Amino acid sequence: MSRTLHVAHFGQGPRRVLALHCTLAHSGAWRGLAAEIGREATLTAPDLLTHGRSPDWDGQGDFQDRNFEAMTPLLDGSMDVIGHSFGGTIALRLAIAHPERVRSLTLIEPVLFSIARHDAPAMMVEHERMMAPFIAAMEAGDAARGARLFNRMWGGAGPRWPDLPERTRAAMIRSVHVLPATNAAVYDDHAGMLAPGVLNSVSMPTLLLRGADTDPIIGVVNDGLARRLPSAENEVIEGAGHMLPITHPAETAAALRAFWAR
Repeated sequence: MSRTLHVAHFGQGPRRVLALHCTLAHSGAWRGLAAEIGREATLTAPDLLTHGRSPDWDGQGDFQDRNFEAMTPLLDGSMDVIGHSFGGTIALRLAIAHPERVRSLTLIEPVLFSIARHDAPAMMVEHERMMAPFIAAMEAGDAARGARLFNRMWGGAGPRWPDLPERTRAAMIRSVHVLPATNAAVYDDHAGMLAPGVLNSVSMPTLLLRGADTDPIIGVVNDGLARRLPSAENEVIEGAGHMLPITHPAETAAALRAFWAR
């Protein structure tokens, strides 16, 4: 059974956008981008389960499945869909399932590591080595250490763990335990999005964005998607890391404006 998500709205522009945030964040992650494009677009931004003001995932079924089901009703009419990181995996799944409702698709550093597993297996070995301390912390039941390690790996140039507000650290600790539950979607492509022919339905204009300073495995993922999607553009934002919608909202907005104009 799907759960009701908390949904925030930003901006007052005519372009209707569905924006899906990354894990350990919440809908407020889009405030900076919305401040840049709020006259052009209205963002509908749900909180993932166990994130923000949405209820906790009850552990039933698959975590991506539950969020996909809960977000599908938000895709109302023809919308521009943006997804960041794990939110990008859900955004792509929505575009596959409902291409008639997705006017354009923007995937910002989608963590579809199943592509890297196929295209660059040696890089996956290095990625698994990098993730090992986080996995060990989670297996030991140390959610605080797990959240701190995950933030260090993917937070880029953002504040270090001790410098984050206590409320932010608490929110990350609350949500970090769902990360192992994303593995089936992220590493194993349990929804079959990469099966032969499936991505052919994603024929709407698609923008693949990544930061120049992000983990190299993201480049493998975005380049792999660019080869597999019929109408994809692949762009890099200089000076940015994985959290580019938050750290570089003006540059992200500029890329979106140019993409939408085309």
